[in-house]
Amino acid sequence: MAILIIVRHGQSQWNLENRFTGETDIDLTVLGEQEAKKAGELLSSYNFDEAYTSVLKRAIRTLEIIIKESDHKDIKFFKSKALNERNYGDLQGLNKSDVEKQYGSAQFLIWRRSYDVRPPNGESLADTYARVIPYYKTEIESKLMAGKNVLIVAHGNSLRALMMYLENISQAEIPNVDLPTGKPKAYEFDASMLLTNFFYLS
Repeated sequence: MAILIIVRHGQSQWNLENRFTGETDIDLTVLGEQEAKKAGELLSSYNFDEAYTSVLKRAIRTLEIIIKESDHKDIKFFKSKALNERNYGDLQGLNKSDVEKQYGSAQFLIWRRSYDVRPPNGESLADTYARVIPYYKTEIESKLMAGKNVLIVAHGNSLRALMMYLENISQAEIPNVDLPTGKPKAYEFDASMLLTNFFYLS
C-alpha cells in the first residue's frame, strides 16, 4: 500500500494580511512556522521515500521544517513550478476585502473560487489543474505505483486541483472545497492505484 500526503504551506505574511498572494514569493509568519512544526510532528510516524514542492519559499520553508521536525533529514525533495500557487494576475498583492468592496461579492467570488474564470491577467483553477495533474501523472504517480510513499507540500489551489483529480471532485463542487494551512491530508492506495481511503491527520 502506497501513501501520498499533501500539506498546504503554513500561514504566509500575505495570508495574515488577507492579500491575494498567488505566485508572489512571500515567506511564512511565525504562526506559519508553528503550523509547519505541528505538521512535522504529525508526520514523524510516517516513512517517506520522496517529497515534492513548488519553487516558492513559503512551500519550501514549510517542507524544510516538516523534514526537520519529523526527522526525515535524508529524504530527497524536488522543486517544480508546476506545483506553484495559482497566478492571480492583477489581483496579486491586493487586499481581498478591498477587491470585494470595489467589484462586488459576486465578481469577487467568481475570481477567487470559480473553476474556469481567470482574474485579470491571471490563471483560473482550470489552468492550474492543467499544469499540476500532468506533472503528478508524470513525476509522482509512478512512484506511488512502485509502492513508494510521497509527500507533497504546495499551495491551496495547486493542491485543490490535485484533490479534484484524486477525489473525483466536480467543477461544481470544487468552489466549496478548502484546504487548511499546515494540516496534512493522507491518501492511501492499493497495489493497483485504487484510492482506498483519505483523511486529515490530527
